[in-house]
Amino acid sequence: MILIVAGLIGEMFIRNRLIISGDPAGTAHNILMHLLQWRISIASDLIMHICDAVVAMVYYVLLKPVNKNLALVALYLGLVQTAVLVANKMNLVMPLLFLGNSAYLNSLDPHTLQTLAYLSVAAHDYGFGIGLIFFGCECLIAGYLIFKSGYFPRILGIMIQIAGICYLVNSFALILSPALVHALFPVILLPSFIGELSMSLWLLFKGVDLTKWKERAIANA
Repeated sequence: MILIVAGLIGEMFIRNRLIISGDPAGTAHNILMHLLQWRISIASDLIMHICDAVVAMVYYVLLKPVNKNLALVALYLGLVQTAVLVANKMNLVMPLLFLGNSAYLNSLDPHTLQTLAYLSVAAHDYGFGIGLIFFGCECLIAGYLIFKSGYFPRILGIMIQIAGICYLVNSFALILSPALVHALFPVILLPSFIGELSMSLWLLFKGVDLTKWKERAIANA
C-alpha cells in the first residue's frame, strides 16, 4: 500500500500538475514556483522504489515453493526494474540543476536551460517506461506462480498477469509509437492498478494460507 500511495503522490498528484506538455517555459516556471513539491515527488518515488525491492523479495519467499527457479527469475526482473527506475530519478534531479542559480549557468541562454530541463523530464518518461518492461515480465511470471500456488486465489494470478501485459503494451507503445500512448493511457493501466491493489489488499487483510504454503514447500523440497 505504501508503494502505491508513494507512486500516486509523486506522479499523479505533483508532477502531473507541474508539467505542461510541449511548454518548456511553463514547466520550468511551475518547477521553480514549487521546488519543494518537486523534491517531494522525487523523494516519494525513491520510497516507492525501496518498497519495490522489498516487495520483490517478499514475492520470492511466498512463491518459491511453487517453482524456485521461476520465482528467482521474477526476483531478478524486479530488481532490474528497480535499478533502472532509481537511476532514472536523475532525470528529475537535472531540472533542479538546469534551473538553479549557479554562476556557471550564466553561459547558457535561459530558454536553452528551460528546454534542457524539459528534455530531462521527457527522458524520465521513457526511462520509466523502460523500467516497467522488466516489471511487466515479472508480473507475468509472478501471476503464473500465484495461479499455480494453491494458497492464493487463482483470480489474483490472472489479474497480475493482465497487469503485466498492460505494462508491456504501454511501454513498447511508448517506444514504438508515442502518439498511441495518449490513446491508450490511462485505460490500459487501469487493469494494472486494480490487479496490484487487489493483491496488496489480499496480502494485507487475508494473507497466505500458511498450512498450504508449508505443504507445498515440503513437497517441493
